[in-house]
Amino acid sequence: MARTRVPDAKIALSTASVYPLGVVQAFDIAERLGYDGLEVMVWTEPVSQEAGALARLSEHYGIPIVSVHAPTLLLTQRVWGPEPWAKIDNSVRLAEEVGASTVVVHPPFRWQRDYAAEFMAGIARRETETQVQIAVENMFPWRARQREMQAYLPGWDPVELPYDHVTLDLSHAATAGCDGLAMAKDLGDRLTHLHLADGLGSYKDEHLVPGRGRQPCADVLEWLAGRGFDGSIVVEVGTRKDSGDQREIDLAEALAFARLHFAARA
Repeated sequence: MARTRVPDAKIALSTASVYPLGVVQAFDIAERLGYDGLEVMVWTEPVSQEAGALARLSEHYGIPIVSVHAPTLLLTQRVWGPEPWAKIDNSVRLAEEVGASTVVVHPPFRWQRDYAAEFMAGIARRETETQVQIAVENMFPWRARQREMQAYLPGWDPVELPYDHVTLDLSHAATAGCDGLAMAKDLGDRLTHLHLADGLGSYKDEHLVPGRGRQPCADVLEWLAGRGFDGSIVVEVGTRKDSGDQREIDLAEALAFARLHFAARA
């Protein structure tokens, strides 16, 4: 009888997966469904920015915070002020204070030219000053009316860029028209954080429940398990249009998918 090996990596829930609900509801859902941890998306919600409040919630629910997503989205440009490096530095401090091992960041937008020019060097320098991993996330070209725009500098694809730590988002891979498994293999040990989601390859960033799109989500999980992956696997799916019951069904299904496929032959 074949035996399987399941590495120790935590399967966590992103607070973005419960939007428009907040951080408290994310902790509650994660605890009730059996997630191992939480990724906090720093948002306009004050609780998402406060280390003390987050630490108390983590202790109350018995759910560790494994990662902090810096407010580097278009919708969070005003969080912690307009200076992009302040957003990164505040996110690292927040991660240190709540015991998270990883900060997820997006690459600069094309119009942030000064920030983009020093981005790779700035990330590398900050990683020498903290035990927190700063994992740059893969993005995608923006497409509309059969036109494509490169919206990120130095680029949306981290595979060819010299980041020590990378977050692979499988929904973003779908939107970019990439094979998530090929990206994972190209990244190798630099892949330290996974956003588990799916997509059908449309121009929209869909963040479907894994298994409902065309990305090889199961293969990625099995490949990571075979390598003894010890980072974090974070479910980041869109439930904004779901009812309360359907949201929990979707998040339970995503967790079950992750637990089923994050295993390898011993």
